[in-house]
Amino acid sequence: MRVGTGYDVHRLAEGRELILGGVSIPHEKGLDGHSDADVLVHAIMDALLGAAALGDIGKHFPDTDEAYAGISSMKLLAQVGALLQQEGYVVGNIDATVIAQRPKLRPYIRQMEENIAKTLGISKSQVNIKATTEEHLGFTGRQEGISAQAVCLLTGLYEASMAAYDSQRDCSQCGGCASR
Repeated sequence: MRVGTGYDVHRLAEGRELILGGVSIPHEKGLDGHSDADVLVHAIMDALLGAAALGDIGKHFPDTDEAYAGISSMKLLAQVGALLQQEGYVVGNIDATVIAQRPKLRPYIRQMEENIAKTLGISKSQVNIKATTEEHLGFTGRQEGISAQAVCLLTGLYEASMAAYDSQRDCSQCGGCASR
């Protein structure tokens, strides 16, 4: 098992769409960045890449590369998922928190979870997203920006397949083996 953490922050700016977890959220400002600036997905990608010891999103998707200008972070997340699969990793779970004074995010969280799960090819039950404020403190409290934190658990493909095998094995009639 491998654990990774991720963190991202983007400034709020006028004339930008607010995208979090692949969901367009009505708000007077959006997040400023080279891509769609989806802080939630960026934090999750960094957690996944970190757990697999594959660097960070800046290494894989540099903001100096025009190929990523305005790109949907969900497309980048799909590439991270493919890279994890190629490296033999399976996502155990993802837990993330978005820190924003406004807008209220509860109505959008379920769709965010579904988008992330679908993009990574995992069950929605493996993705948990929370939202909180900082009670008007700091840059998020002053509504200057939004940040997100994420943690994930990865297992190797071999470990995941053995866990599935062990859970299906019925040892009640067994005379004994090393796994008992």
